[in-house]
Amino acid sequence: MTQIQRPDFYRLHNGDKAPLPFSADEYDTRLMGLRSAMDAAGVQAVVLTSMQNIAYYSGFLYCSFGRPYGLVVTASEAVTISAGIDAGQPWRRCHGDNITYTDWRRDNFWRAVASVTGTGRVLGYEGDHMTIVQRDRLCAMLEPRDIIDIAPATMQQRMRKSPAEIALIRAGAAVADIGGYAIRDAVKAGAREIDVSMAGRDAMEQDIAARFPDAEYRDTWVWFQSGLNTDGAHNPVTGRVLERGDILSLNTFPMISGYYTALERTLFVGAVDAASLAIWQANVGAHEFGMSQLKPGVSCAEVTHAVNGFFAERDLLQYRSFGYGHSFGVLSHYYGREAGLELREDIDTVLEPGMVISMEPMLTIPQGQPGAGGYREHDILIITEDGAENITGYPYGPDFNVVG
Repeated sequence: MTQIQRPDFYRLHNGDKAPLPFSADEYDTRLMGLRSAMDAAGVQAVVLTSMQNIAYYSGFLYCSFGRPYGLVVTASEAVTISAGIDAGQPWRRCHGDNITYTDWRRDNFWRAVASVTGTGRVLGYEGDHMTIVQRDRLCAMLEPRDIIDIAPATMQQRMRKSPAEIALIRAGAAVADIGGYAIRDAVKAGAREIDVSMAGRDAMEQDIAARFPDAEYRDTWVWFQSGLNTDGAHNPVTGRVLERGDILSLNTFPMISGYYTALERTLFVGAVDAASLAIWQANVGAHEFGMSQLKPGVSCAEVTHAVNGFFAERDLLQYRSFGYGHSFGVLSHYYGREAGLELREDIDTVLEPGMVISMEPMLTIPQGQPGAGGYREHDILIITEDGAENITGYPYGPDFNVVG
């Protein structure tokens, strides 16, 4: 029998490079920022493993399915490391070089990484993503002189958006509005949550394909909840049938090349009772007040304390369920988080022009109390030189959102 020679890794540059979400200059600028952070930390090579950082610096958004993926950055190279099951797609969809590793031998991923980093060097890694098992494999296979957590520096870079990123986020917000209007049109007593959800998702995916004909299409979704199911911001869609007087939570999430945007609104089916209306109006008031606080030079904690005061004056603070907003960018419900730009009491980051952040106060009134349900409004704002620009267009409040 002929013995087949099976390589540990190889380059499969199959086909031509596909159009990426951003220009080559944009990715080169991002890599320059990373290399500056590497120099400041004394790091000779970085092994990035998270979806958000690999996508941010290379344009490639991987699908793991239990396999490791990476982006290795040195002073002169940027190379994505991908599994053989993906063939040439990672090469076509990344900025820079790509190495494919095989599964003939355990740890071929790390052999491919070592072919770029070498051994005995000072390496950067993502402490908030790499597992202990993989960190142990890194140390065993690459024999670094030292390992340094580079994740905080990458997060700081991602928090500050380029004009190209802001343009993409702005388009995403417009797509989210389209999903919102489609959902509003589908709301009626007798419809199921899943039916309404699909109407919003389909409308957004069609619009994304029209706006971005060269993009990858995946991960756009809707959470549409009713009644008791509105009590949590991330509750899944069910087959519950809508009834007149139900509180509803509309949540549209278009995904464009790894970039997440969102629209979130409170609605009611046909009518809203007095107790619910009072809670809803109070949350809308907090939403408007909170947006007025978003401006350069103000810290996340200061904004949070201000909105807390608004709710406390109305004896509603005890019903607040989470922080009031977060950053946008390479982000999804299963990857990415710029934890340094969240509207919480323990975040002291000062807002700067070019940051993008949501305002999304939520009150949850427990079942059995007047006005029971979850109330949430959500807009996306770009911090400007003298304030903030709201890029969400779908209206909020009772005048537009008692429907069906």
